[in-house]
Amino acid sequence: MMSYRTAPAAEPAPPGTPSRTTEDLLRNTTTGERIQSVLHRYPALSPAVVLVVAVVVFGFLNDRFWRPENLSLITQQVAVVGALAIGQTLIILTAGIDLSVGAIMVLSSMVMAQTATNNGVPAVLALLLALFVGLACGALNGFLVTRFKLPPFIVTLGTLNIFIALTLLYSHGATVRGGELPGLLTWTGSSFTVAGVRVTAGVVLMLLMYLVAAYALGQTAWGRHVYAVGDDKEAAGLAGIKVGRVLFSVYLAAGATFALAGWILVGRINAASPNAGADANLDSITAVVIGGVSLFGGRGVIWGSLLGALIVGVFRNGLSLAGVDQLYQTLTVGILIIVAVSVDQWIRRGRA
Repeated sequence: MMSYRTAPAAEPAPPGTPSRTTEDLLRNTTTGERIQSVLHRYPALSPAVVLVVAVVVFGFLNDRFWRPENLSLITQQVAVVGALAIGQTLIILTAGIDLSVGAIMVLSSMVMAQTATNNGVPAVLALLLALFVGLACGALNGFLVTRFKLPPFIVTLGTLNIFIALTLLYSHGATVRGGELPGLLTWTGSSFTVAGVRVTAGVVLMLLMYLVAAYALGQTAWGRHVYAVGDDKEAAGLAGIKVGRVLFSVYLAAGATFALAGWILVGRINAASPNAGADANLDSITAVVIGGVSLFGGRGVIWGSLLGALIVGVFRNGLSLAGVDQLYQTLTVGILIIVAVSVDQWIRRGRA
């Protein structure tokens, strides 16, 4: 009979010694893969780095950039877009997009101004009416998306035109000047000084909105459901999440933020104009995308959108001080968008 000899058993590795598989994984992980992992874990890191570098570079190019009055101007310019970016972020986190944000903002602001000046409605009630209009517009978008399963892009493209038409019909194309408005409605334009920088109430309101949104997304079950729906709707549904209800609530919350952005806008320009915010739709998307929030949903943080809005404001202001033509400023913002989306795609490939 043939005899078989068994190989001697391998000696156990000393405690704490990594397995061969772990060593191989560590050895095969490239620097690029490590960067992908870090950026996936901290989506706001890359826009934060871009913002710091931009501030330093533009400050050295022109010493006027760091002056308190210029920094104040940047924050005031960012306040409206930053507020709109909150609602846009909520929607993009669910893998949607809203093209009607600016139209909702302007319609809300016109209802607020017109009812207060022409109908004698108290300022507080006029403000509540504006909030109701924002909620109603968000509810319409959410209803069409959830009830009829229509793509958010198509829905909001249609409601964009509806809301613009309603604004012009309601206001008759007339602008309400700040001098005609009650003090409460222009309060967001009032300011105070902090360390030599003039800060408006609108900027403070925007920051408070970010704090509320950050808490809702990071510390509540609703926020976790928003991320889950954006990451994979089918999986979220199988996990017991009511996807339609979450989506509808997101559009409602976004509508409320757009109405508050309208209040900030009135204080910013000291008037309520049906022609204001012409580029607000694209600007809000730009801020969110540059801020590291994925257009494919499920990834990103709310603070990244604020960083994105600041990046756009800093670039436009810095290039303007450097004497760069406005066309090239727009070109630069376009390049930033393409780079941001490319980085997002690269991060998602690394995740896969």
